[in-house]
Amino acid sequence: MAKKSVATLQTGSTRLTKAIKMVRSPKSGAYSFVEAIMDPKAVNDFLAKK
Repeated sequence: MAKKSVATLQTGSTRLTKAIKMVRSPKSGAYSFVEAIMDPKAVNDFLAKK
C-alpha cells in the first residue's frame, strides 16, 4: 500500500469517515483506489486489510 487518506464527514447525528486506500493489482501491477464510507472505529481494520 503506497498511500492512504482519511476524511471525516458529519451528516446530522451520524458521524462517518471516508477512507481511500491505494491497492496494487497482483496480475498487472497497476495501482487502483478503493474507497469506502464507514464508522470511524472501523477505519484501521479497513486500512490493515489487503
